[in-house]
Amino acid sequence: MSRVLEVSGLTRTFGALRAVDDAAFHVDDGEVVSIIGPNGSGKTTTINLLSGDLRPDAGSIRFAGEDVAGRSADAMARRGMRRTFQNGRVFANATVEENVLVGQVPLARAATPLPALRGIPVVRWVALVAETVLATVGSPALRRERREMRERVTTQLARFQTRLAPRRDHPAWTLSYANRRRTEIARALASDPAVLLLDEPTAGMNTAETKEVIRQLLELKAQGQTMVIVEHKLELVMTVSDRVVVMDGGRIIADGPPAAVQNDERVIEAYLGKRRGHVAARTHDVAGAVLHGTEEDK
Repeated sequence: MSRVLEVSGLTRTFGALRAVDDAAFHVDDGEVVSIIGPNGSGKTTTINLLSGDLRPDAGSIRFAGEDVAGRSADAMARRGMRRTFQNGRVFANATVEENVLVGQVPLARAATPLPALRGIPVVRWVALVAETVLATVGSPALRRERREMRERVTTQLARFQTRLAPRRDHPAWTLSYANRRRTEIARALASDPAVLLLDEPTAGMNTAETKEVIRQLLELKAQGQTMVIVEHKLELVMTVSDRVVVMDGGRIIADGPPAAVQNDERVIEAYLGKRRGHVAARTHDVAGAVLHGTEEDK
């Protein structure tokens, strides 16, 4: 199994706060790794550093063998790192289909001629003019690319069955909260990412909706999709994950299979405090303590 993502010495500070402190972990091809921890432990900051939404102060992020630390979110998306956000972000006035089409921008070739010029300030207007002319006039290659993109929309909406497929032409603002979250996941998947970053994918969902997402994540896992998931709900973490990384105070305090991490005293202490963690360990109620602590932490 090849290593897709390797993080070492990753550090990010905000003033005097070390939000991520010398973090190190890895993700193999086809592996599902969950990052858990109490509120404020550095989970979302870690995802933001991986996706390029934040620049690290120190450390390396090796993605497909290349050190990409400090690259922009756009550059990371084009390399195959796609994400969802803790607070769902969809384009409210766009339809469900249009939202998922946006997720395929990294795949666009016919629609984005002269891509090398886009990063050069003095001449990037040439690429923009070419894109505008092509969008107005069209070409066989562009029409074929647009058709393929719509087919990928159909594939992703079918993943969510009656939740999204019948609402393909509905504006996103008309969707329920859960369906906006589903739209965001479909958008991230539409570009066939090498690594999918999910930041609390079931936030705000009830038990039935959460179980539905778990089933869909298991289907993705069976298809070989590599995922890094930040999640508070232990049921999802224990069911879907190959490994679990636990953070507390910006540092990684545990990394291993779900069952081993669930019974790690350091993890219990992080969630419940030292005294209650020792009590849970002595009474062998570690699993229940983690579950209780996780639910309280939401």
